[in-house]
Amino acid sequence: MSPSLDLGDLDRFTVGTEGPVGKRQFLVQCRAGDTLLTLKAEKQQVSVLAEYLGRVLQDLERPEQVPRDLDLEDPTEPHWVIGTLGVSYDEETDRIVLVAEELVAEDEEGDMARFSVTRAQAAAFAIRATSLVEAGRPPCPLCGLPLDASGHRCPRTNGHRPPAT
Repeated sequence: MSPSLDLGDLDRFTVGTEGPVGKRQFLVQCRAGDTLLTLKAEKQQVSVLAEYLGRVLQDLERPEQVPRDLDLEDPTEPHWVIGTLGVSYDEETDRIVLVAEELVAEDEEGDMARFSVTRAQAAAFAIRATSLVEAGRPPCPLCGLPLDASGHRCPRTNGHRPPAT
């Protein structure tokens, strides 16, 4: 993988998970022609991206038909972990442009990927991402950390009592 990859307009843009709830790995996957890029993301990054894409789409004309085939493609091994994501809308091309930068130590230079998606691809991603995030463990009402079936030591209560739900 080169330090900077410009995929241009994507043929496919999706998100998926691997692993059991509580230990899931979130993967963002992009395809442009024969190039398949799979990036590992944090659940919170996927949630914020879905929410932001939804807000961007509210101000734009509704997409005609959203892609339905959003399963991850093999291989699903991530190329790298996303550190930061940037999103903008290009009015001239009617595309949402995303820039993902690799998570690296402060003194290192990581990879970067730039790509653009249609309004329909962004809408499908946002819907799927929201569904995947909500399928996980519910957040603690006090601290926001995931609640485990085996119990939760909430930092807001110093672990002395379970949070009220």
